[in-house]
Amino acid sequence: MSKLQWLRYSALTEGVSWLVLLFFAMPMKYIWHDPSFVRVVGMTHGLLFITLVVLLLQTFMQENIDKKEALTIFLASFLPFGTFFTDRSLREIIAQEESVVLKVNEE
Repeated sequence: MSKLQWLRYSALTEGVSWLVLLFFAMPMKYIWHDPSFVRVVGMTHGLLFITLVVLLLQTFMQENIDKKEALTIFLASFLPFGTFFTDRSLREIIAQEESVVLKVNEE
């Protein structure tokens, strides 16, 4: 699996954890006064966010994605549902990379 695929799956997982934190754990804390979910989901989300940023930096440094795309993915990770909107562009980049690999292998 390529770094771009790892980045894509990391972004999707981080996005899901962000939604769970926002729409499940936070209401549990503030409506039902149970902060235990925020501790667990918050830490998980934090680790997934750090993983996303590290993978994003790695793929950017290897020039698999350009500066604009990297910045868009990074900023989208702060918005609910943001990483799901960037998934389409990541899939297109992965498809382009795979087509280049296929062309090289054919030659």
